This record gives sequence, C-alpha cells and structure tokens, in this order.
Amino acid sequence: MNRLRSLREYVDRLKVLGEIQEIDVDVDWNLEMGAIIRRCYELRSPAPLFNKIKGIEPGFRVLGAPAGVSKKNGLIRIALSLGLCATATAREIIEALASAHEKPAIPPRRVTIGPCKENKLLGDAVDLYRLPAPYIHDGDGGRYLNTWGTMVVQTPDRQWTNWSITRIMIAGKTTLLGAVIPRQHLGIIHAQWKAIDRPMPFALALGTEPVIPFVSGMPLDENVNEADFIGGYLGEPVDVIDCETVDLQAPATSEIVIEGSVSVRETAWEGPMGEYSGYLSPGGGMPSPIFNVSAITYRDGAILPVVAAGEPIEENHTCWGLTVSAQLWWELRQAGFPVTMCFIPFQSAAHWLVVTVPRSAYAGGTGEKLVARLGEIVFRSRSGSFIPKVILMDDDVDPTNLEELIWAFATRNHPAQGQFLFPDQKVLPLVAFLTTAERKAERGAKVIYNCLSPEDGPPDQAPRRSSFRFLWPREIQEKVLTSWKRYGFSE
Repeated sequence: MNRLRSLREYVDRLKVLGEIQEIDVDVDWNLEMGAIIRRCYELRSPAPLFNKIKGIEPGFRVLGAPAGVSKKNGLIRIALSLGLCATATAREIIEALASAHEKPAIPPRRVTIGPCKENKLLGDAVDLYRLPAPYIHDGDGGRYLNTWGTMVVQTPDRQWTNWSITRIMIAGKTTLLGAVIPRQHLGIIHAQWKAIDRPMPFALALGTEPVIPFVSGMPLDENVNEADFIGGYLGEPVDVIDCETVDLQAPATSEIVIEGSVSVRETAWEGPMGEYSGYLSPGGGMPSPIFNVSAITYRDGAILPVVAAGEPIEENHTCWGLTVSAQLWWELRQAGFPVTMCFIPFQSAAHWLVVTVPRSAYAGGTGEKLVARLGEIVFRSRSGSFIPKVILMDDDVDPTNLEELIWAFATRNHPAQGQFLFPDQKVLPLVAFLTTAERKAERGAKVIYNCLSPEDGPPDQAPRRSSFRFLWPREIQEKVLTSWKRYGFSE
C-alpha cells in the first residue's frame, strides 16, 4: 500500500506524472472555472490547478477533476488515491476495496497538531465567501462549496460516526444548504437529532487525503464507521483532530474544515445542480436544512477540490461506480451468490450494474431462478438501491471492456424473454428517468436484463465466441502473437 497522506502529497505526485495543469492566470469562479473543469473531463486532460481566482484573496487555490479519468494514464488518479499501483485496473481496484471487508477495522488516531489548524476564523470572522467556491453550472441554485469533501456527523449517543459526501452550497456568509436525503446515512442521523429537537453538529472536511472521499462515497452498512474501515484498508489509522466549536474530529491533514450545526427546524430551498446523471433540471432541488457555520480552519495556501458533475466520466461515476461495485460484489459473495465480477460502467452514469457468473452456476432451467435471486439480494440492499438497471451475463465477458459489454448485451439479451421487471422498489430520487411522482415517493420499477446463455439445448452446442481469444487453438494464438512483428506489424 503506497499511502498518500494528504491532498498536497497527492498533487505533488500528480505533477511529477504530468497529471496536473497549473493555471496561473486569473480565472473567474463564476462559471469560467466550472467550464474549464468540465472541458478537462471531456478531453480527459490533466487535472486543472487554479492558482489565481478572481475576487478571492491570494493563497486559496482550487483543484478540478481530482479523481477524473486520464487520456494518457487511464485510472491513475483513482489508483493513486487508493494507494494502489499507478497501473491498477478497474477490477484490481474493486478487488482491493471489496477485500477491505476482510481486514480488521482500525479506529482513527486523535492528534493535537494538524495542518488544518494553520488559520482559524471564529465568531464574527467567519465568512464563507472568502473561500473559492465556484458557481459551476449555468442554472445551479448557488455556489457549491462541497462536491468532493467529507461530511462528519455522529449519532446523539456517539455510537456511530459517519463520513459521507453530499452536495453543499453557500446560502450566506455563515450559512450553507446541503442535500440531506432521508434514507441516506446523513439523513438517518439527522432524523435522530430531530427526534430530540437538538441541532446536529457537523464538520465538513475539504481537501482530505485522497482515499477518504472514495470511502465516504462507498455505501457501507449502517453503524459502520468509515474512518475505521479506511484504517483497516490502509493497515494503519487515519489521523483526526478535534474541531474548534463542535465535539467532533476531522481529518488532520484537511485543507479546509467547516464546523457548525445543522438545524432540525429551519429549511430553505437547495438546488438545482447539474448532477451525475448528466442533466440539470431547472425546477430541481429540494427543501433542505440550514447549516449554521461557527468556525472555518484552513491550511496556508489551501486547496479546494471541485467536481463539475455532469455527463460521464467524472468522479461520481468513477468513485461511486467502483465503490458500489466493490460493495455489491462483497454482499453477493456473502449471500452465497455465484458472482465472479460486479462492475458499474462509468459511461452508464451509475445507472447500470453488470454482474457476471460462471456457466456452471446455472443449468436445466435455473437461469430465471438466478435472476430472481440476484434481484432479491441487490434491490433490497442499500448499495443496490442506487442502481435501476442490472445486466446478468456469463463471465466470458469482461464488463470493464465497454466494447465487449455492448456487443454481449446486444447479442445475448432476448427482447421478449430477457427482461425481468421488479416493480415498486426503493430508488434514488436523482435517477434521471423517474417521473415526478416516483421521485417524490422515492419508489419506482427496476429491471434485470438476462444475458445468460440459452438453456434450451445441449451445453456443447452453445454458440462459441468468434474472436481471436475464443475461436482459435491456444497454440495458434501463441504463434501469431510471437510472430506479430515478423509479419510486419508494429507493437
């Protein structure tokens, strides 16, 4: 494990690898910055590091596309964030995250000195507008301060400390508005504070060590402390430090920490925002509780990470896709399902999950039973509640290879017999195609596409894949590969 202990270490490593583009000209936080970040996603360019931001005091910086996909180096930003080899594949990343469940949890370590305490704004000095929060998309409800930071909250009995990611926009000099969805962990804990009529303390850690946002975005079970899970994954604890005005701890190497309390009585309209599904709905948004800010602490030369959510591929698709895939792979294996791989294709905007099984897992008409069992496990789990469409297929297909996946789906899914509907399921209200009524109720239909091999004939008569890897003898393949240059082809 090659752990990078701060966002600074991560940025320095990316600079060496040519994955950072420093921008030293003045850039406007009003739309220009968001447009540059979005363009970087679409070109898969290096991550932009904005060193001068119009109207913001010198010293504050912004890192765009902090875990985006690279045209040159693929998943390198994700792999390095997770302490893995720079060339790690999607499968290797998913395996690493899933296997962390088998490691003993390691609680965080409380320290008394941390970089996030280099500057402090308390009381009347608190001013959120000093921070370089951008107005990202044309049509957003406001300037979004948090798109890649971690919200730290705790149950009133202090038994569960939850780290999560939620969008949060500036509402005033000392107030924020954030998406607090009732069925998500932040909403569940907020409801506990509401039940005792006390505001919920929070800390928002912006610019943490790069592994933290990935696990903060991972759909772990209730009452699991993400900080402990990260410690187990890393094999050593995460350093945390006491906040100034609330009884919580935040990651000590954070670039910026915002502290305060979330009201259980006052709400205001939050949103809309350009979202991970690839759309901005002008009438979107929701009533959200008001976050009252009591302190801001930050490092010298603080860096705010920013995600410009939208059409794939950006961090919602890489972070969410990989972590949900890992969690579901683990849950399916724990349930005894014969899964060999789970993968959420980045281009599906987290709307597809592909599950592969060996041909030996079904025979003699058991394919439909396998579909029913898969739906029962996935759609009742917290992880699966995010996913509206599941594709089940044989594991001769690599679901991380989009070309192979599209071919297999197109040729193996029967239009009449290959779709299995699961009505009235829990759904995430941000799913793109939901009706207004479904979004309000957070209920809707889901589907599993059965792409397993037909079971109405002898196994030895099943169609064979007509590709280099599957339809030529191994010795011929090896001969061709070793002779490739001799034939006159380049590497």
